[in-house]
Parts: sequence; C-alpha cells; structure tokens
Amino acid sequence: MKISMREVDFIGEGLNRPESVLTTAKGEIFVSDHACGVFQLGTQKPTLTGIPNGFLPNGVALTREREFLVANLGSSCGGGIWRIDRQYCLHPWLMEVDGIPLTVANFVGFDEAGRTWISMCTHKVPREDAFNAHTPDGFVAVCDSRGPRVVAEGIGFANECRVDPSGLWLYVNETYGRCLSRFAILGGSDWKLGSKEVVHRFSDGDFPDGLSFDSEGGAWVACVVSNRIIRIAQDGDVQIMLEDPDQDTISRVELHFASGGVSRADIDAGGTRSLGNTSSVAFGGSDLRTVYVGCLSGTRLATFRSPFSGAKPAHWHF
Repeated sequence: MKISMREVDFIGEGLNRPESVLTTAKGEIFVSDHACGVFQLGTQKPTLTGIPNGFLPNGVALTREREFLVANLGSSCGGGIWRIDRQYCLHPWLMEVDGIPLTVANFVGFDEAGRTWISMCTHKVPREDAFNAHTPDGFVAVCDSRGPRVVAEGIGFANECRVDPSGLWLYVNETYGRCLSRFAILGGSDWKLGSKEVVHRFSDGDFPDGLSFDSEGGAWVACVVSNRIIRIAQDGDVQIMLEDPDQDTISRVELHFASGGVSRADIDAGGTRSLGNTSSVAFGGSDLRTVYVGCLSGTRLATFRSPFSGAKPAHWHF
C-alpha cells in the first residue's frame, strides 16, 4: 500500500512556497503562493493588491463566495487572517481573538457546520523561538454565529486543525509537541470542546504540519524534515504512505531537538529532497483518489494515486 517515489508525478511550475493546497469538484487546484497569495494551477498568476510588507501566506480557505481567507505567518505586519476578494485585493479579516493579536496565524479552514477554524502556532515572535518541546503556547480559535473566540489552548505549535468526517472531533497537529491531538466537539447551541487526547506521537524526523482525512476516517499527516506522509487509521494503525527522507538530516535535527530546540536551518534542510519539505495533503480528482502534496521549499506539487478515497472537504462544491 506504500507509494513509491517512482509513482509520484510533479505538476505546476514556478510556485513560490506552495504550503497549502485546495481542490474542488470542478477539478480546480489552488495553492498558497508567497507572490500572489493564492494561485490556481493552469492559469496566469494574478497580481495581488494591498499586500503589506512581510505578508507570508500559509493556510488558505475557499469561501462560498469564491473568495479566499489566508492565514498570515508574517508577524512583522501583524499576522492575522486576511481576505482576498474576487478582484484579488487583500483585506484584513480577523486580526485578534479574545483580545489576543493573531501575530503568528498558521491555518484557516471551514467545516461542514459552517464554522471557521483558526490556529495560531505560538505567541513567540519570531516564531522560531517556539521550535522546541517546552513552549506549548499555541491555540485554536473558532468563528461561528457567536463570534470569534479561543476554544483550545496549551498546544505545542498549533498547525493545521480540521474536523474529522464524523463531525465529532477536531484534530490538531502539534508540530513541536510532536503529536496529532484531538478534541471532542460537545454538542448543543453553546457547544464547546472536550479535553485534549493524543492520537499519535511522532519521532524519527517527523514534525507534523498538514492534515487531511480519507473517507474511512484515516488522518493523513504531512511531516516536514522527514518528507513523510503518514496515515493514522481510526483503530490506531500507523502506516507511512510516502516518504523521501535523508537520514543524515533526520539524525542531525533529532539531536538538536533533543538538546533544546531546532533552528530555521534545521527545518529548511528537508527542502533539499524531491518532495521539497512536505507541508500539506489534499485529495482531489473526480474520485478523490488523487493526492496533491504541498511543500515549503519546492516550486511544484507532488501528486500520486491513493488506495483510499479522500473525504470531501467542506468547500468541495463551492
């Protein structure tokens, strides 16, 4: 069931930090792009207006109005969640939650209930000060009919967060907590999240970043440094679906992490491999069996056919 690198193709060209990938039922493939915010593969790159200095698009979400929300990792321009309108003009959308500035906003996404989920990886600026196991100050916020608010705290560098296909759990990747965690979504009009449960702990150069689900409820996690995509099944079974590791890099980064933390250069070292430092996973194609892999350092997307079909994302028919 493991995919060989020989089965991997690459699409697109000239992409600039395609960290996040979105697909739709129409066959569209959108990626985050440092130069223009969001770019649709197969089209001309648009000119994005209103870009503040230091803007760094990370996670992106497609709205029902066919606009985009973008999580801005650029703390020098205030971070926050920004909106790209249909004329490709950039506007601040949400800059603080519960009085806390979203200085290091990492991810934004929707669920089937229409809620908007946001992760802020850390309060530390620069964010590299939180590249260690002892700074669990990230949080997850939600925006629904009751407005924006923090719903989960104490997360070790909060990265992608998604509601699973059952709608019962919010899953969160803790990049430097080195784990995939989840919170029960407790129902009712004034719903809240339950206590954190650790689903899986990572090692061997795996630092969890992106997250997606297949139709069987398996969680697919893209790991930077190791360039692995790992599937964690509902029964806890763990399988490496694809990998492109460099063992010398992994050994060096693990040593540094155990000694107190890693540097930006340590994390960027994964970008020397063909997969370019895997950062996200998206299922697409008419049967949702084509996987697209986002990355931090490459200029193309890796793609391969999956033995599992993906769960339809909330924006699939937007």
